[in-house]
Amino acid sequence: MIKRDFKRFCVIISGPTGTGKTTICKKLIEKNNDFFYSISCTTRKKRENEIDGKDYYFITKEEFEKRIKEDKFLEYAKIYNEYYGTPKEPVFENLKNGKIVIMDIDYQGKMKVAEKLKDSVSIYILPPSIEELKRRIEKREKNFMERFKEALKEIDLWISYDYVVINDEIEKAVDEINKIIEAEKLKRERLILERIEK
Repeated sequence: MIKRDFKRFCVIISGPTGTGKTTICKKLIEKNNDFFYSISCTTRKKRENEIDGKDYYFITKEEFEKRIKEDKFLEYAKIYNEYYGTPKEPVFENLKNGKIVIMDIDYQGKMKVAEKLKDSVSIYILPPSIEELKRRIEKREKNFMERFKEALKEIDLWISYDYVVINDEIEKAVDEINKIIEAEKLKRERLILERIEK
């Protein structure tokens, strides 16, 4: 009899603002007990519907820069004059404990994580159309034209990722990502096979 297991890995989910990355990540966590969602730290202000420690860890710039010096981040970047970063310890701890780690990070973060964790899997989320992207950004962002122009530039980054998912329907996008992860578990280089004698 052959017992099969696999080496745990990180799944990086990126995409322009307004493509539904955060909602997709939350639904992935809801549907999978063996997934861990990596919560980022940020120096930006908390939005009305956000919860500290659930959506982000909201910290001061002084505290963020202190943690940079202490090498506490797996990756970090400055976006729109605010810091965003992935705490290192929870990622490695959960990989060690048998979890697949889901990260919602941008292209800069993806490049840094992929360099450090070479077996990570990257998935880029795209909107179903430019018109829909504009509508979504306009609905949630005050300075939406600036964000929309930035999102248009980011669309072409899909070519740097392992997989691309078009989010025209949340449940369908989540299902596609689950299928990608299931396939990745079966990759030869991840497999841990053990022969068990009866």
